[in-house]
Amino acid sequence: MSSPPAVGPLVPETFATRVVETRMLGPRVRHLVFERADAAPFVFEPGQWVQLIFPFKDEKGLAVRRSYSIASPPDGSPRFELAVTKVDDGPGSTFLHEAPVGAPLDVKGPAGTFTRALDPATPALFIATGTGVAPFRSMIRHALAKGRAEPLWLLFGVRSHEELLYGDELRALAAAHPCFRLEPSFSRPSDEWRGRTGYVQTHVKALWQELTAQHPLAHAYICGVKKMLMASREVLRVELGVDRKRVHLEAYD
Repeated sequence: MSSPPAVGPLVPETFATRVVETRMLGPRVRHLVFERADAAPFVFEPGQWVQLIFPFKDEKGLAVRRSYSIASPPDGSPRFELAVTKVDDGPGSTFLHEAPVGAPLDVKGPAGTFTRALDPATPALFIATGTGVAPFRSMIRHALAKGRAEPLWLLFGVRSHEELLYGDELRALAAAHPCFRLEPSFSRPSDEWRGRTGYVQTHVKALWQELTAQHPLAHAYICGVKKMLMASREVLRVELGVDRKRVHLEAYD
């Protein structure tokens, strides 16, 4: 199944925004809410990304640009949300972690084909590490807001409980919607943790087999660092023989 084209502009537009809200999601990840300066609705498909154009230049004299997956579902408003990891000596992430409410920034987008169709909607296993959860937050919240009831399982790997981005929100969604299942895996768990541990790719096979035992046409969506992405893809495509059209990838490296 291929995803439908985005409903936004065929050519990504460049528009002015301002920061309207911020909060920390973890020790090094900041959540930012942007709003279009012209108050026009920001139209995009869950899973797409935007490119931020910073007000400073690189060594070649070109404006510094960075791309981030949209972490919020489309709601017809002028707003969208991002989750940004602070990178040591990273000019873009440093700017975003220091940006106050009201800070202006030009944005180009939306763009990207890492999207999930709601019609026909197939069960899905989402596999993420770190801020790779951002497009899945958009997809999951969008599907649930539309009243979808097909299984949506999220295998989410981070180092510790403190780094489980949107943890309280995801647990609340799982409690409220039986179709949504959250499966955290911690590489540095607390002594009290009795759930999954280690790298997410070690849990892909078991979860996929459990999901497809009842839903044989499920799709897998993988987003995160390339090492995890390729290891998870290897399990699905090579070890389990899943058709490539049912495995969707978005690398963050």
